[in-house]
Amino acid sequence: MGLAGWLVLSLIILIVDQATKISIVQRLDVGESQTVFDFFNIVLVHNRGAAFSFLANESGWQRWFFTMFSVLAGLVIFWLLQKSHKHNLFASGLALILGGAFGNLIDRLWHGYVIDFLDFHLFDFHWPAFNIADTAITIGVILLLFDEIRRVGKS
Repeated sequence: MGLAGWLVLSLIILIVDQATKISIVQRLDVGESQTVFDFFNIVLVHNRGAAFSFLANESGWQRWFFTMFSVLAGLVIFWLLQKSHKHNLFASGLALILGGAFGNLIDRLWHGYVIDFLDFHLFDFHWPAFNIADTAITIGVILLLFDEIRRVGKS
């Protein structure tokens, strides 16, 4: 796939992420939860930090730090995609990370926080709420790790 194809994948991730967040915000109030399965809820959370609410309780500087980090990461990922768009596993990982990073970037710029809503739990243990962008980033990182393991295995 060419560079444009990978950018379209990133755009699809971004659109799905934003559409699901808009849908949740229209249906729930902050902190409200709806049970879907015994182990899964939809809950509206405003995350002012990063993954798993890292630095969420800071004074506000983290918004701009994570915003700048996302912009810089996006530029590096775009550059890497330009150079490596023919390496499918590597490029797909980068495209997923790019779409997810920009999905959360839009939240930070627009709202000042990231909208999270997927809540998996087992008894009283709840995994920190997350969203489609976080899922894409996680899958993208896993693909990059698989690509690296495969590349090292060929050496």
